Amino acid sequence: MTHPPASPASPAAFDDMTEAMALPRVVRVGEGLYAAVFNLMKLLPAKHIIERARQGGALAPGAPVLETSSGTFALGLALVCRRLGHPLTIVGDPAIDTDLRTRLEMLGTRVEIVDDFDAPGGIQGARLARLEQLRRESPESFVPGQYDNPGNPAAYLPVAELLAGALGRVDRVVGPVGSGGSTGGIASALRLFGGEVELVAVDTPGSVIFGLENGPRPLRGLGSSILPGNVAHEAYDTVHWVSAAAAFDATRRLFSEHGVFAGPTSGAAHLAARWHAERDPHGTTVVVFPDDGFRYRDTVYSRPWLEAQGMWAPELPAAPRPVEPPHGLHPHWSVASWGRRPSPAAAVFSA
Repeated sequence: MTHPPASPASPAAFDDMTEAMALPRVVRVGEGLYAAVFNLMKLLPAKHIIERARQGGALAPGAPVLETSSGTFALGLALVCRRLGHPLTIVGDPAIDTDLRTRLEMLGTRVEIVDDFDAPGGIQGARLARLEQLRRESPESFVPGQYDNPGNPAAYLPVAELLAGALGRVDRVVGPVGSGGSTGGIASALRLFGGEVELVAVDTPGSVIFGLENGPRPLRGLGSSILPGNVAHEAYDTVHWVSAAAAFDATRRLFSEHGVFAGPTSGAAHLAARWHAERDPHGTTVVVFPDDGFRYRDTVYSRPWLEAQGMWAPELPAAPRPVEPPHGLHPHWSVASWGRRPSPAAAVFSA
């Protein structure tokens, strides 16, 4: 049987799912507002860091990989390590839900949970302490170190190239900040291309990244109990703090209004990005959506769960409250001009 030649417009064939899932789709979600929609954004830095460690000799064939994560970086590493034949141990905390843990273990990952929320640096400090202990016990292992490895922000160069090619000029990048890799990496690359790009961080109360005290963070995957080395504070122009309830509400509206089935950090980012885009209708704003919503079907997308948590239909402001951190934050949504200032002089790690 003779088959017709492939059309030049046909989709590319990928060697494996890590290649197919690495880059986002660029989707219009408002006037002058475009989203970089990832299925699993943290796959990109996981793949970049592991492949370069193998190329540079820091990770020998078959050697173990150790990392701390309770979210999508763990899943990205699990996919990459499974494909390349590296045993993976993830040190996480109770935020690793049953669904995520099942997927990690199906990929051959050993999951270790720590729950010392009163440790210096909070639960992330406890996770890092346990990771260091495991590293000493296994000196041949490789630790990707997503919080400090410069390969994390460097991994997002292809995303910046994709955005520049699809949209031309980009005036503003808005995205959630955890390790600091995605927003900082994308904006720095776009600035290298010659654009004067405004960079907007989306954080959450209880996160120390932009000068608040450490505290409970029901909105996981956003913010941190430590100051990650990859957060280049001097790159950010504006910071928003969005509560869990506001993020969950925005996530549901993102799906109902635009059909984007995403996780709650995407909802938080969209809330802030839409506000900026409405104030600058002639500019081009790009918002980063890090992951899909399947992990959150029984929580963020469940009205009974939201009602049980006291987070159903919160009374949200129409616009963020302007503040000078750490004072006067609105319970749900605040904004501050960061002005590319340096890292906060001191973070208070109190429980």
